[in-house]
Amino acid sequence: MLSDRYQVSILEKADKAGGLIKCDRVMGSLFHRVGGHVFNSKNETVLDWFWSHFNREEEFIKATRNAKILFDDQLLGYPLENYLYQLPEEKLRPIIDELLTMVSQVPKAPEEYPNFKAFLIGNFGEQLYNLYFGPYNAKIWNTDISKVPLEWLDGKLPMPQIREVIISNILKKEEASMVHSSFYYPKNNGSQFIIDRLAEQQDIQLSYQVSSIGVGEKGIGINGDELNTQLLVYCGDVRQLAGIVAIEDELLRTCLDAVTNLPSNGTSNVLCETDDTNLSWMYLPEEKYKAHRIIYTGNFSGTNNEPNRRKTCVVEFSGKQDQDDMRSELALLPGNLKPIAFNYEPNSYIIQQKDTRSKIDTLKKHLAKYNIYLLGRFAEWEYYNMDKCIESAMELNKTIR
Repeated sequence: MLSDRYQVSILEKADKAGGLIKCDRVMGSLFHRVGGHVFNSKNETVLDWFWSHFNREEEFIKATRNAKILFDDQLLGYPLENYLYQLPEEKLRPIIDELLTMVSQVPKAPEEYPNFKAFLIGNFGEQLYNLYFGPYNAKIWNTDISKVPLEWLDGKLPMPQIREVIISNILKKEEASMVHSSFYYPKNNGSQFIIDRLAEQQDIQLSYQVSSIGVGEKGIGINGDELNTQLLVYCGDVRQLAGIVAIEDELLRTCLDAVTNLPSNGTSNVLCETDDTNLSWMYLPEEKYKAHRIIYTGNFSGTNNEPNRRKTCVVEFSGKQDQDDMRSELALLPGNLKPIAFNYEPNSYIIQQKDTRSKIDTLKKHLAKYNIYLLGRFAEWEYYNMDKCIESAMELNKTIR
């Protein structure tokens, strides 16, 4: 986006571009090392920009999301609130009783809830929270969600009306309003294909470790080089900036120090062979499973599977897990899973706290005085997917103009 008016150099810490959406071929099968990344957006400007770089009809597959929840060894529809009728009667009755008491209450606006937990209980009731929303979110985020502000998940939360939940269960109505109820996925090489296309004609220096950022009258200097850079967009981990930025500015130093201990969560992922299925995602809320979801990336595109092997999927665990423990856990899950490869990403999910956004916003203002800008999930400390990263880049592009 900047290359129409700047000479742009990209300094990439890793030996391969792509960040969290990198993919590798392992024994012929495609491994999404952190999750399984697909594309869609409700922002028409983002869609227009994205499709200006790709041929939607020839290079992508459009898929309908087929997600299920494994509960009591049965597959339930997703999102669960639309498929309550699939629950056993003894679990369903207390949930319906509570929803009926809630239906006449005036719903609160999201900003009226003090935290994520209160939002979930206020919108779904304690019965449904204790059965599903509480256990699943505690597992995936690996944190106390009563300390998580609601704005952290802005745009990613279900916004139910109890009346509509009840009607959806009577009519058995499918959910089509979620961003990824349908999605696009490359025919070849998954999200790595997207990165490789966008990287064409770009000056990318791989395996580049930034150890210092300084400023002077002539511009910004990196690693002691000449101060000739006009502006810097930092897409790395904002917590590391305090040890990198060498600018004598007491207020800036205070802002940098304030974000050094922001919490995050890593994930352990296993690429597996699996029995044939038509699912795209399976969610695992129950405590008896350590894993929190299975992403059936082998169903996103047939080219993700090595021709002489079964279908593939990615099983995701929160935090760092021992490989032998994960092998044992795979044996408990459906699909006769056979591990092919393992990956641990120490930082995959950001976790916001009450004052996180104000800290980041203040830091952004101080860095902007030196033409240094933050962009991306771990730089801005926002729970961005690919489309939200693009949207944020567009906003920053306007600011820089």
